[in-house]
Amino acid sequence: MGDLNAKADYVFKVVLIGDSAVGKSQLLARFAKNEFNVDSKATIGVEFQTKSLLIDGKMVKAQIWDTAGQERYRAVTSAYYRGAVGAMLVYDMTKRQSFDHMTRWLEELRGHADKNIVIMLIGNKCDLETLRAVPVEDAKEFAEREKLYFMETSARESTNVETAFLTALTEIYGIVSKKTLSADGDSDKSASLKGTAILVDQDANSGAKSGGCCG
Repeated sequence: MGDLNAKADYVFKVVLIGDSAVGKSQLLARFAKNEFNVDSKATIGVEFQTKSLLIDGKMVKAQIWDTAGQERYRAVTSAYYRGAVGAMLVYDMTKRQSFDHMTRWLEELRGHADKNIVIMLIGNKCDLETLRAVPVEDAKEFAEREKLYFMETSARESTNVETAFLTALTEIYGIVSKKTLSADGDSDKSASLKGTAILVDQDANSGAKSGGCCG
């Protein structure tokens, strides 16, 4: 594993945000270690996990940060968001309130993070379909309005977890690698690309999760 870290071509910091108990830590454990712990305890403060993966032949090291959703840990914000190139906005699809709070979390994110950050809206716990409190349509509408990616996941059943992170990381890679390429003087290209890659599906693709429009 040390070798993987040593030759990472890119390190991308991604933050998990949302109310407490929506499953942020479970999503992280499932993605980073392929684990799910039924007795997961509330996160205190901040922690992160890393996972290295190949994207387009490059070694990308994802550094995924996880924080407590409780109000009393909000002081951590500016340091938490600093340097983040991606964010996973997580709600629990069985708890309407956690979805309604997404507007506030998004506001906070946009207040602290880089404006080109790639944002993925995640409706977690989709294995609990019978307890659904947030219709897919509501989430899709919110994602399209705010230009976010959107996916429903189940950390418990490992549904879409890998896909959600990979979609976000691939999109980040696309933006960052283009910026790197155009840093050698082709600044117009980089300026014209800013923000375009994170538009949701643009009606051409089916479902907001397809997202990546830049070929």
